[in-house]
Amino acid sequence: MRLKVGFLLRSAAVVGTFLGLLLLWSSLSPKNDDESPFGKREDSFLPKGDPAGQFKPVVPWPHVEGVEVDLNSIRLKHDPNHQLNQRQVIQQQFATFKPQTHQYTSPILRKGTLGNFEPKEPEPQGILNGPGEGAKPLILGSEYKESVQASIKEFGFNMVASDMISMDRTISDLRNDECKYWHYDDRLLTSSVVIVFHNEGWSTLMRTVHSVIKRTPRQYLAEIVMIDDFSNKVHLKERLEEYIKQWNGLVKLFRNDKREGLIQARSIGAKKATKGQVLIYLDAHCEVGINWYAPLIAPISKDRTVCTVPLIDSIHGERFTIEPQGGGDEDGFARGAWDWSMLWKRVPLGDREKKLRKTQTEPYRSPAMAGGLFAIERDYFFELGLYDPGLQIWGGENFEISYKIWQCGGQLLFVPCSRVGHIYRLQGWQGNPPPAHVGSSPTLKNYVRVVEVWWDEYKDFFYASRPETLTLAYGDISELKRFREEHRCKSFKWFMEEIAYDIPVHYPLPPKNVEWGEIRGFETSYCIDSMGHTNGGNVEIGPCHRMGGNQLFRINEANQLMQYDQCLTRGDNAAVIITHCDRNQYTEWKYFKDLHRFTHMPTGKCMDRSDLLHKVFISDCDTSKTTQKWEMNNIVAV
Repeated sequence: MRLKVGFLLRSAAVVGTFLGLLLLWSSLSPKNDDESPFGKREDSFLPKGDPAGQFKPVVPWPHVEGVEVDLNSIRLKHDPNHQLNQRQVIQQQFATFKPQTHQYTSPILRKGTLGNFEPKEPEPQGILNGPGEGAKPLILGSEYKESVQASIKEFGFNMVASDMISMDRTISDLRNDECKYWHYDDRLLTSSVVIVFHNEGWSTLMRTVHSVIKRTPRQYLAEIVMIDDFSNKVHLKERLEEYIKQWNGLVKLFRNDKREGLIQARSIGAKKATKGQVLIYLDAHCEVGINWYAPLIAPISKDRTVCTVPLIDSIHGERFTIEPQGGGDEDGFARGAWDWSMLWKRVPLGDREKKLRKTQTEPYRSPAMAGGLFAIERDYFFELGLYDPGLQIWGGENFEISYKIWQCGGQLLFVPCSRVGHIYRLQGWQGNPPPAHVGSSPTLKNYVRVVEVWWDEYKDFFYASRPETLTLAYGDISELKRFREEHRCKSFKWFMEEIAYDIPVHYPLPPKNVEWGEIRGFETSYCIDSMGHTNGGNVEIGPCHRMGGNQLFRINEANQLMQYDQCLTRGDNAAVIITHCDRNQYTEWKYFKDLHRFTHMPTGKCMDRSDLLHKVFISDCDTSKTTQKWEMNNIVAV
């Protein structure tokens, strides 16, 4: 009997120990609903000594219902290099910023079932059959011509027409039809919408605010923060303060006591906007689209190190129609890019990115953003350091934040199902000059700061395209470089190979320069000027202004005579034109410095000019003709 009792006790102890270990193992193992890159976590792929929270999870996107297809499972099932890919992704995603901790389920596409955030009824018109409703063109008669031109000069838009259009007008829906069938977890993060303005027109500014309030689910709109960057227009004073009272504190107005410029005013806006979990930046002349909010915020709700950008449609500044931007693929999708002089560009979405998606309207990666419209988690933006405090007024900040996000472990996604219309300034706008305390080349200085911090050895290509900046003083960047080092941000070479791989295809790396500067008629005060023409426009002769810009050219080792990403070549009737080119096009010029001559090698003729007619052309070389003599003089930005 004692033997049986002892045996039973020992057996119970063994079973109890086994069950205890089993329970402990179960508690430590990831659950099915744990967020991890590939469903079940495979710790064997994590480097030893991984600090907690430093490996950023890859977000699965999306799961499609209706036919019950799990796209992530399909990707893994048909991938023979599944384990290797997991290891590569985890290693590549190393960052020092903590990933998302919110519980959020990926969006689901249910084809044929209207999405849960889609409006159930058509929007009511602002004014029944009123002007501009449905984004139909508003064309004014000749009696308004003078007042329209005056408003364009002052504000950049046809404010006469804008003031006739309802603040709450309906707009056209430019989304792909598939967008209407996405279903979103309703645990979206809340947002503060930040709008910076300086001497903005009344109705374009307030229509921006109205559209946000009209088309954003109220439970997610924490506040709208308006930052007045030292405006002096009367309508932006007491009238504005009284007008926003109708929203009972939802819309808040803060005024800068000096002109800060768009960049630093946005950083001020981030500090003033304290209620929302996400910051959404909008320019002061926008109209948000139908169901714009959920698609834009869902990726951030899933992963806090994602920054999202809506597709930006073009609102015509005179007629107020809304059209998609050009420059995209067959679906109108484009990625943000730049040329090597740091001018903003758009390139079509290519096959490499399309293969990463299983549906037509998933968010897709972009190397850069235009900068005026984007969403970012507030705390993450502060962890990134906001904008470089040394950037002034406007220009380059869009590239700085894009590089910082990508190289330091985040992602920048364009969101096809979130669309926002933006008014682009019309020709004839007088502009808003920078304040007196800002130097004459703030944008160029901004560019130099950005490339010196983020471009590594690639900065040589910028200086080849912008030789006038070689000696430009750009201030102290030691703190920015320290940030990059402390956060173990990746190299620009990695970025160009993994994310921005298609930019050199569209904008080839520039060869080294042989000579650069203004091209001045020898012993005259007239210079070749592109006049801002592109894609086949004639270059002309104009008074030399020594300010670079449209009068700054360079001739490189490939025998291209260039301005930014464009080349000079022969057009019709021997005229010299300027047009986009790649590294192997229009390699046709030779500059003989001692002879003060540009020779067009394919024809053997020389560059000539008519100072009277302001034309530039090629003609038979003649050493006696003074109009064929030129000199290139360096211009230094200050």
